[in-house]
Amino acid sequence: MTTTLHLAEVTAANLEDAIGVRVRGDQEHLVEPVVRSLAEAYVHPGVAWPRLILDGDRVVGFLMAFFDIDFAGDGTGKDIRSGLWRLNIAAGEQGRGYGRFAVESVAAEIRRRGGTRLTVTWHPGDDGPEGFYLGLGFRATGETSGDETVGELELELELDR
Repeated sequence: MTTTLHLAEVTAANLEDAIGVRVRGDQEHLVEPVVRSLAEAYVHPGVAWPRLILDGDRVVGFLMAFFDIDFAGDGTGKDIRSGLWRLNIAAGEQGRGYGRFAVESVAAEIRRRGGTRLTVTWHPGDDGPEGFYLGLGFRATGETSGDETVGELELELELDR
């Protein structure tokens, strides 16, 4: 079976599909629901990049990236970053490479825009996605953002370690 993985903009025509993406019940405390991400994208135009993850014509997940934000939030502009803001892979679709595809897609878009690193945050703990991100080559920076661990991937590195 061949797959055709691709991203699609969220539009009026696929909004219900986007809102319908749900992670497993035991993961709901780790990632905001898609509807919250779409609300944040609405109030942060030009920064938020929400996309559906499709396998053929089937919606399998949702991602939202961010581009060129003042990560420190101090207004100095000395710490400008781009990265993965949200990743929601539908409960029945996990473990099939869709998360890896999402990270690779965000990395490609950051490279296209001239960036050289991808930032992500995750909730620490055994039930969180830390192993997934570390397995893709991210390294914890030692920073936190709220109660989340900050990780980075230098985009010169290959994701298929």
